[in-house]
Amino acid sequence: MQHSCSTLFYKIHPLNNRGLMKLEIISATRHSKEEFWKSSALGISLKRLAYDKRLNPLISTENRNGLSAVYNERITMADEGSILVFMHDDVWIDDYFFYQRIKDGLEHFDIIGVAGNRRRTGNQPAWAFKNTDLVWDDRANLSGSVAHGKFPFGRISFYGSTPASCELLDGCFLAAKKSVLTSSGCFFDNRFEFHFYDMDFCRTARSKSLKLGTWAICLTHQSGGHFGTDKWKNDYRNYLEKWGK
Repeated sequence: MQHSCSTLFYKIHPLNNRGLMKLEIISATRHSKEEFWKSSALGISLKRLAYDKRLNPLISTENRNGLSAVYNERITMADEGSILVFMHDDVWIDDYFFYQRIKDGLEHFDIIGVAGNRRRTGNQPAWAFKNTDLVWDDRANLSGSVAHGKFPFGRISFYGSTPASCELLDGCFLAAKKSVLTSSGCFFDNRFEFHFYDMDFCRTARSKSLKLGTWAICLTHQSGGHFGTDKWKNDYRNYLEKWGK
């Protein structure tokens, strides 16, 4: 019987997690378990990477809780020596060196993302924008790349050179070692269920002197973000009440 090279490699050389740090991929979805694995960008991507036994998906299906609550629970439950990856369910993992990219990035930074801002300004409503009119910050302050599109390998949005130290990171993808988060007491704030949870988390991390930075990891995000809704405006007010500006 003939086998393709990829099939033969999968059968003979499946990667395992012996002696290596486990990578917990944490996400929440409104899909059922079956729907998530069948039709979501993240679910399909993880099936593609199923050969890599170092990856351990922890998916909250049929979820109605805020992302912060889901993420905090998983931080607490995760193995002490694990790497934690927080991802949206509408993100394609285009990079099949996913584990190694993250491991390498966390040797340089405490928390990594794929896009971010080198600075933070007063009343900033998102990592990339200067103000509530959603005016983009100067290119010199931005870092990273994210592709966008319905399907994998979408059109690339290039923000700036990577890697770079940042004050704020895009919440579509965040990664850190559990030990770093728990030892510093860096958690998500449950009051931010979706909007501003990432901004708040980054500011909490910086207040605890953790180092944030972008790292080169190939992802495609199906969404460009949800700004300006009534819920977004309310969460923005809560964010400003907490941090002052």
